[in-house]
Amino acid sequence: MAPSAATDDVFHALSNGTRRDVLARLSAGPASVGELAAGFDMKLPSFVQHLSVLERSRLVKSNKRGRVRTYELAPERLQVAEDWLAARRKTWEQRLDQFDQYVHQLKAKESGT
Repeated sequence: MAPSAATDDVFHALSNGTRRDVLARLSAGPASVGELAAGFDMKLPSFVQHLSVLERSRLVKSNKRGRVRTYELAPERLQVAEDWLAARRKTWEQRLDQFDQYVHQLKAKESGT
C-alpha cells in the first residue's frame, strides 16, 4: 500500500522537532509569527520556512491582517497520520496474535509428547 501525497506531506512536516513544537504551541491557540518564533533560537527566515512546510501540509492555516500573519492549528489534518498509524497497528496486532497462537501450539505439542 503506497502512501498518498497527503500522507507524505504530513509525515514530512511532522519529521522535524521544530515543526512539532510549533504544532504543540498552536494547540493552545492561534499565534503570530513573532510569537511563535520567539521560542526558537533561529533567524526569522529559517523559522518561516518551517511555517511554510506546515502550511503546505495543511497542518496549519494562516491569516494575514495588516502586517501581522497569524497561524492556527488545523487538527483535522492530523487524521491523515492517525489513519496511517492505525492501519500499521492493525497489521502488527494481527501478526502478533498469529505468533501468539503459534507459540501456544508449540507449547501444547511439547507438553503432549
